[in-house]
Amino acid sequence: MHVVKEPLIHEAPSYRERRRTIQHYFDRTAVEAWARLTSTAPVSGIRATVRAGRQSMRDHILSYLPHDLSGRRVLDAGCGTGAMAVEMARRGAEVVAIDLSPTLIQLARDRAPRDLGAGSIEFRAGDMLSPQLGIFDHVVSMDALIHYQRNDVIRVLEGLGTRCRSSLVFTFAPQNLFLFLMFGAGKLFPRSDRSPAIYPVRERTLRVAIERDPAMRHWQVDRTVKVSRGFYISQALELRRR
Repeated sequence: MHVVKEPLIHEAPSYRERRRTIQHYFDRTAVEAWARLTSTAPVSGIRATVRAGRQSMRDHILSYLPHDLSGRRVLDAGCGTGAMAVEMARRGAEVVAIDLSPTLIQLARDRAPRDLGAGSIEFRAGDMLSPQLGIFDHVVSMDALIHYQRNDVIRVLEGLGTRCRSSLVFTFAPQNLFLFLMFGAGKLFPRSDRSPAIYPVRERTLRVAIERDPAMRHWQVDRTVKVSRGFYISQALELRRR
């Protein structure tokens, strides 16, 4: 019998530290700002570009999934306030939507429509790599891995890949001058309320790391799309099981 060895990324100090930082930010520092950004309330020009960029990226990711998700189990890893989970449930999916922040999860529960047709959503606060979540047909992770360094991102993909039957779509911060300057300014002028650092990575570097990782040998890199709207810059990458 073949036994799958589970990656131990959830025990890595770097992963644990980043996880604590992200949870603290969304639970305490940015609750009101994030709730407003993900609502339909008016926002500033800068945040309006982020809102528009996030909507565009969400639409792209959804286009990578089957239109009919009836009978499919989908993990929304880093679900935030639940907009993606709702759309997948409306397609008939059984969605497990998980986020580190209990505050965001409660907001997602409060916003979720009561009638989702044939689909359903289970909102959970916790680690996306928890083995208790079970097996999924598809995994999506929008703007959750941008706060982790490349090696940790690969280990996370390994962990998610062991529990996914078909496709895994995630976003990363593509390396460019604008993001480099933003990252440098954040380190040079730290503020108590600044958001968790974003770690840009070159697409080619990420592709090579995935293709050379023995634990990812059953996965192939497929489609990709970049969204750049003002202060929102993100790139989606689809992995499909061979």
